[in-house]
Amino acid sequence: MTKPQAIFPADRHALYEEHGYSAAIRSGDLLFVSGQVGSRPDGTPEPDFERQVRLAFANLKATLAAAGCTTDDIVDITSFHTDPENQFATIMAVKQEVFSKPPYPNWTALGVNWLAGFDFEIKVIARIPEAA
Repeated sequence: MTKPQAIFPADRHALYEEHGYSAAIRSGDLLFVSGQVGSRPDGTPEPDFERQVRLAFANLKATLAAAGCTTDDIVDITSFHTDPENQFATIMAVKQEVFSKPPYPNWTALGVNWLAGFDFEIKVIARIPEAA
């Protein structure tokens, strides 16, 4: 059995150290990515909601890339939303850009009342390609 390996993107943001967690854990051919938020390099939330969602996806892509993955390798998504009814259209627009063609990953969206100052968070499980 292989030992789980912590994965971090090249530009680690301050939240990893501040809260003591890994961006992702590689276990065998699976990558378990922690919730990614639209944080600036200093760990503060991006105030504009659309930019916050785009930044969360950019942070996700950077973490995936650090493990040799892309969004095409994602098999399961869980997202968290502070105001799903009013945020849905913005999130779906960005989602359509990131996942523009089938097969689409599984996706579970949850409404929550607190995300430490953020309004959107996305966590995924991806299968790591054999070449990685």
